[in-house]
Amino acid sequence: MNKYADEARKRFGNTDSYCEYEQKTKNYREEKWSSVNEGLMSIFSEFAMCKDSGLRADSAEAQLLVDKLQTYISANYYTCTKEILAGLGKMYVCDERFEKNINKYGDGTAEFAAMAIEEFCK
Repeated sequence: MNKYADEARKRFGNTDSYCEYEQKTKNYREEKWSSVNEGLMSIFSEFAMCKDSGLRADSAEAQLLVDKLQTYISANYYTCTKEILAGLGKMYVCDERFEKNINKYGDGTAEFAAMAIEEFCK
């Protein structure tokens, strides 16, 4: 976890979003972090269910999940603008660590979420 925190600090430490993230999460303890991270991952499990039910990434259901994801990130980490959200969507498939973590809910979940995010951010 510290390895990823150091990487994020190096890449984004000078941004307003990172400053907001530090401020918003400074009092998070282990239980809170666990709860917040589980909540985030549960949204990806919903993306998997959406994909597995045969819905398209541009379906109303998938688009509602993207909105839910954006709202969740904003409430618990930092303000997630459409620009940031679009970048996250790309990262979910371009960074194998994220892709592997999201795909634990089923192969192709990261790609489905990324496509839904791309559609949402148009």
